[in-house]
Amino acid sequence: MARKGENIYKRKDGRWEGRYIKSKPVGGKTQYGYVYAKTYRETKNKLVYIQNQCRIRQTVEEETCPVIYFGDMAKEWSDNIRPQVKESTRVKYQNLLNSYILPEFMDIPMDQISRERIEGFCKKLLLTGGRKGTGLSPKTVSDVLSLVRNILRYSADKGSTVLCDARSISVKQNVGEMRILSRSEQEILCRYLRLNLNARNMGILICLFTGLRIGELCALRWEDISLAEKTIYVHQTMQRLQTDCCAGKKTKVMITAPKSSCSIRRIPIFDSLFQIISDFHGPKRGFVLTGSEREFVEPRTMQNHFKRVLMASLLAPANYHALRHTFATRCVEVGFDVKSLSEILGHASVNITMNRYVHPSMELKRENMQKLSSLFAVK
Repeated sequence: MARKGENIYKRKDGRWEGRYIKSKPVGGKTQYGYVYAKTYRETKNKLVYIQNQCRIRQTVEEETCPVIYFGDMAKEWSDNIRPQVKESTRVKYQNLLNSYILPEFMDIPMDQISRERIEGFCKKLLLTGGRKGTGLSPKTVSDVLSLVRNILRYSADKGSTVLCDARSISVKQNVGEMRILSRSEQEILCRYLRLNLNARNMGILICLFTGLRIGELCALRWEDISLAEKTIYVHQTMQRLQTDCCAGKKTKVMITAPKSSCSIRRIPIFDSLFQIISDFHGPKRGFVLTGSEREFVEPRTMQNHFKRVLMASLLAPANYHALRHTFATRCVEVGFDVKSLSEILGHASVNITMNRYVHPSMELKRENMQKLSSLFAVK
């Protein structure tokens, strides 16, 4: 039986056992240590000695190891990765930090950020996050969590005590069905675009039949289109980014290299589309959508134009990116080999193409199921 308040017990083997707290991290599980002796007094003496040693060690550690706060580590991590990432990626990270992460963890010591706190933070963002307090999308919360995870891992690599690296924490994603234009919708859209042909409508046709991303189209210049080789050279993209001035509220349009080296590619143009492009060919230099060296059409403007085109064509609403998904789906339906399609889309691997961009239509599923009819025939 234990001596009251001392954590000293007599074991069944006749020895005495003393228990002491070895470490007690905030938000973590208490770690215990043990001492053993033949008598109660000897055990108590050992216990008192080692408890004093633990107090001395803790005092020394507190004096020699300054408290490291999450906000300081986040800044160090951000400065460290800055030369390694694109400007657009850096701006995205900074927005997530300023909007969601730092308000929650700024002044919290790294060794006090527990799994429970991170999970509660993610749950709060899902339920009440955002400017309107209606909750953020699972995709956004997943991006926030990924950033927190990177900073915790960086801190651990620097030798800081980290209770939870958040690798086992995840945010369930709601995978919605991507809008794909049916063949009949694609025919209606193409008919409208060709009857009302202008630079922007030609741009929509180019995306629909090459899979270009909207930023790649907006950055496309006439000198990137080779009339001799019938190819489009994709090596730039356009996007509007927040700047660092005025509390991050102002934005600017930037033209940079695509998001990965795989996105730099040459896309062959089939004859019918090539004829439309060559007939519409403007000056040898300048943006394709404007024919100007300085004036351009930014992605948001192009998205709004596409919405108006769908309304005028009496087609159901669709995101501009649906053109890229539709292109990939049609390519599979007509028998493209997946490796060629993957390179045309600018993907790093065939798996990305198959998992993210290939959506077999009901027509194709029906055709494939029909192939089973020969096995059903009665001889």
